Amino acid sequence: MFMNFFTELRQAKVPVTLKEYLMLMEALDRDVIDHSVNDFYYLSRATLVKDEKNLDKFDRVFGHVFKGLEKVELGLNADVPAEWLKAMSDRFLTDEEKQMIEEMGGFDKLMEMIAQRMKEQQEEGEDGDGDEEGKKGGRGKDGSSPFGANGFHPEGIRIGQDKGRHGKAIKVWDKREYKNLDDSVELGTRNIKIALRRLRKFARTGSADELDMDGSIKGTANKGYLDIVLRPERRNAIKVLLFFDIGGSMDGHIKLCEELFSAAKTEFKTMEFFYFHNCLYESVWKDNRRRNVEKIDTWDVLNKYGHDYKIIIVGDATMSPYEITYPGGSVEHWNEEAGAIWVDRLTNIYDSVVWLNPTGERHWDYTPSIGVLRQLVNDRMYPLTIEGLDKAMRELVR
Repeated sequence: MFMNFFTELRQAKVPVTLKEYLMLMEALDRDVIDHSVNDFYYLSRATLVKDEKNLDKFDRVFGHVFKGLEKVELGLNADVPAEWLKAMSDRFLTDEEKQMIEEMGGFDKLMEMIAQRMKEQQEEGEDGDGDEEGKKGGRGKDGSSPFGANGFHPEGIRIGQDKGRHGKAIKVWDKREYKNLDDSVELGTRNIKIALRRLRKFARTGSADELDMDGSIKGTANKGYLDIVLRPERRNAIKVLLFFDIGGSMDGHIKLCEELFSAAKTEFKTMEFFYFHNCLYESVWKDNRRRNVEKIDTWDVLNKYGHDYKIIIVGDATMSPYEITYPGGSVEHWNEEAGAIWVDRLTNIYDSVVWLNPTGERHWDYTPSIGVLRQLVNDRMYPLTIEGLDKAMRELVR
């Protein structure tokens, strides 16, 4: 069984090694955990998963391999304080729902009924109406019984189905806590922060306000009296320049761009940002509400920020190819120089440039303008997913 677990993790592209597998086996031999599926889950996850982006894949494989090892009955005799149950009921349930629970006899009665029903109806469950007075009275579907998955009861148990409908089940064994961390899904703010942390270069600058423990110990030993040594705080010295495409086809990606912007402001101490529309031209802006009266010359931006800045362009690169390759191609104004010239200038001035595209990579080949811009940024365009952002950060730190 454990070997099958290891093999399926590899097949799911979770990078586990034989050394990690043997470490897990050694931990089991030494009885470092109790004989519990939950304990084994946390032990194996800590041993075999090295990157948070693989947690969802691990959960899916774990649920597939070990599903059914731990039955609901294991929790039937748990000592749940009555005060705790009452507090939870008062907090989450309506008066009508509380009355339903009282009619059932409370939590203890509920768990006893589950044990009896599970024993009596191993083969039934799809045809019952889920009510106490129903002909089968079982773990029916879409009823009001406390047993089953697609029905309603304020204090229920999920049995058999892969999801619930009301989210009030007390026991949900197949819950996946990390389903948004898969490296093939779009990002949330927390996941973006994790990916951006790969772009780090630490340096100690500024005032000395942090205790240097090693220096203090060494100084005290050498001088024979307490010598407190302070040092500047260790900060991320990476400088980032962000260009956001705004408006038009990017309106559908506003939420994702907001999350990226929020995460970047948290992760990078030195960061500047500007907006553009579709392609870089002779001007950019900082405030979209005043974009027509407070534009900034792109040349001024390129001359102001040094070559050590990392450039991140965010846009779907979806437009007419003429907007990139011809003077006057912009849909908003007459541009004296083609957008391709400005993108080329950017890549010639800065060594580290990446383009993040929120459009799914599988669609790129069907949009000619994406191919043009990929070529202009030397094929350093990446999808705005965890995996794509991870690759982009690796490119920027090369």
